[in-house]
Amino acid sequence: MDFVAEYRDEHVVEPICAVLKDTAASIAPSTFYARTSPTRQPSARAVRDAELVTQIREVHAANLGVYGARKVHAALNREGTDVARCTVERLMRAEGLRGMRRDKSRKTTIGEG
Repeated sequence: MDFVAEYRDEHVVEPICAVLKDTAASIAPSTFYARTSPTRQPSARAVRDAELVTQIREVHAANLGVYGARKVHAALNREGTDVARCTVERLMRAEGLRGMRRDKSRKTTIGEG
């Protein structure tokens, strides 16, 4: 990395990396650019998702982990957070949050008749 950065002003990055290909210090040009570029700002979606995840976790925990995506979505919209249900589903899946399933009703007696 340092070698490529040192000679970057004199030569183009791709030929330098091509020369280094056969040595122990081989590096791809894309790797060099990725490591030396300034860090990106998070996208608007990533920022909003981070905010929504905290709200989703709060609603899910406040209801003892019983609420699934449908009820969490309804609760968030009641509180004034405008969010799509598919977004809540995606974020809950990514965070590993699941609602409780209802048990099937069991037939306890056999009727005569």
